[in-house]
Amino acid sequence: MHALIVFCHPEPASFNATLKNVALEALAARGHTTEVSDLHADGFDPVEKAEHYAHRKDALVFDAASEQRHASETATLPSDTHREIERLERADLVLLQFPLWWHAQPAMLKGWFDRVFINGGLYTSTMRYDRGYFRGKHAMCSVTTGAPEAAFVGNGRGGDMAVMLWPIQYSLYYMGFSVLPPFIAHGVQSQANFVRLEGRQFDAHLERHQRALSERLERWQQTKPLPFPGWADWDEAGHAKPEMTTGSR
Repeated sequence: MHALIVFCHPEPASFNATLKNVALEALAARGHTTEVSDLHADGFDPVEKAEHYAHRKDALVFDAASEQRHASETATLPSDTHREIERLERADLVLLQFPLWWHAQPAMLKGWFDRVFINGGLYTSTMRYDRGYFRGKHAMCSVTTGAPEAAFVGNGRGGDMAVMLWPIQYSLYYMGFSVLPPFIAHGVQSQANFVRLEGRQFDAHLERHQRALSERLERWQQTKPLPFPGWADWDEAGHAKPEMTTGSR
């Protein structure tokens, strides 16, 4: 098995970087080969724009989806996009490691989705969801938060974590991935008193997150993916069939 870690954090000494290293060690211990897509270190440009396409289909009006499809068909994809797609194609497991910023993934990781999941080459009107390009592969989000776990409930001050992660996890499913339940490291903050812990207590708090992620990755192949509806669950208009429960099968 081969695993790709898509790492998105600007600080190499961050706790996110520590979790990335924990993941590498845990996966290697199970005999998996691994590689890292370090978006900041690689200088990945998250902004989709005309300048990325040297051989435009339409030189006057830039339409991202059209240019992505054209570049895919003519083998003229931007080099960084091509590199990321090759990494995804090699992977059996894709782990996204990132902090929760403004109730979502960082902009650079959102831009990675915008530029790498190309129209035409990796998805079409029929090559989506349970018929997606990456079907048979697994993906998982590993996320850090500043606030403690108790704050991330439906009416909590942090917001409902399931709601905040739904767009990114549904996008992964849209591309065909089987999406594993996320790993959340709550209460990670540079100032220990933010989570009412100090000194050794805070260090132990972070170490528990490290052990928990390692344990999750040790059994990822036995973990049941999140439930999502598939093509058989929708009518021709895209509505859930009457017998289906919204959001699951």
